Amino acid sequence: MAIHRMDNVLIVVEDLDAVIAFFVELGMELEGKGPLDWPGAERVIGLEDVSQDVAMLRIPGGPGRIELAKFHRPKAIKPEPAPANTLGIRRVMFAVDDIDDVVARLRAHGAELVGAVEEYENVYRLCYVRGPEDIVVGLAEELGAS
Repeated sequence: MAIHRMDNVLIVVEDLDAVIAFFVELGMELEGKGPLDWPGAERVIGLEDVSQDVAMLRIPGGPGRIELAKFHRPKAIKPEPAPANTLGIRRVMFAVDDIDDVVARLRAHGAELVGAVEEYENVYRLCYVRGPEDIVVGLAEELGAS
């Protein structure tokens, strides 16, 4: 048996609309948004009496999606922002055409650079951006790509 693809990454949020706007500004497309009314979801995620809204965003013309979930019940647990060396998933990385343009557009949605934009071995320009709800995305601009 083989893995066919990575389908999506789930991010639990409080302000669904603000996070959707952030990822749309990044260049993703909203596939759909609404309440999750599937009774099997509770059994899959191991929680009872669940009420949530979800949104699915996709990379235009390519594989890869982000699923956002806003829990009404049970209430979501909010941890403190964690540094980059904390165990677990720390960020999602996106390849972009113009890192400076993307950072400027995301700042309009409250995003801030985590560190700095840096060049890696004349191949990439890289940075981490912290967006709404402390979501961290990595950006990579390939140098010399046409």
